[in-house]
Amino acid sequence: MDAQFITEIESEATSEAQSEAGTKTVTQSALKGASRLAARDITVGYGGQTVIDGLDVTIPPGVITTIIGPNGCGKSTLLRTLTRLLKPAKGTVLLDGDDIARLKTRDVAKKLGLLPQAPVAPEGLTVADLVARGRHPHQSWLRQWSSDDAGIVADALAMTGVSELAQRPVDSLSGGQRQRVWISMTLAQGTDLLLLDEPTTYLDLAHAIDVLDLVDDLHEGGCTVVMVLHDLNLATRYSDNLIVMRAGSILAQGSPRDVITAELLHEAFGLQAKVIDDPVGDRPLIVPIGRTHVRLDL
Repeated sequence: MDAQFITEIESEATSEAQSEAGTKTVTQSALKGASRLAARDITVGYGGQTVIDGLDVTIPPGVITTIIGPNGCGKSTLLRTLTRLLKPAKGTVLLDGDDIARLKTRDVAKKLGLLPQAPVAPEGLTVADLVARGRHPHQSWLRQWSSDDAGIVADALAMTGVSELAQRPVDSLSGGQRQRVWISMTLAQGTDLLLLDEPTTYLDLAHAIDVLDLVDDLHEGGCTVVMVLHDLNLATRYSDNLIVMRAGSILAQGSPRDVITAELLHEAFGLQAKVIDDPVGDRPLIVPIGRTHVRLDL
């Protein structure tokens, strides 16, 4: 959950003094076959410059979707717009069929968990305290912290393998440990829709694999996941659905087998590459071709 979400939720709490016992949670099973998240004809930009213009996209439920594309193509802009951190100049984002702009921040946070790019925790904050912030959307004047909340936090810590770090300051952890802790906080929100903006940034390959294996475990447990990744081979290995962007538009969307071709890589990235079968998986493997250290018979 982004710090902006936390601030907005705490602000809303001052004006909400009503019971939420009757609130009905929309589950993935109840939405079988329906889109959890979609954008319709959105235009988004910064400082008067348009980054995304008239884009449509639908996030399929129950799978891992990864957005890939060259630097500056609008990947993170799209993800931030889908989470309502950016307001489109035109168009609509739909969350479970509702216009996300019309929903209360608390209600959005109950359905959607966000791990922003390179999140920073307040100095000295412990792991347990950070993960507990994931329960803020479920608090109100009449519904304070309970044993149920404590149990959910404990489960979130256990799921990500960081229970033993609970009393450690977040800023004392390694990069891989911090990413697990932030994912733990999004799990504590109790959502089954997770959006992760470059969750492997600054991680070495071993820690990146560790974090993505965790993401895959969450997906197997029923979560719909949307990620932005830079590493193309990790994107193809860990994704069921790829969205390929260039210059604010979507070039292709579908399974890695259907989407990843040498022609598309050249069109999207200007990259010369061969696409072969992954020798240890069932997805395509991208082998870049540079100017040197290349066999002459290629």
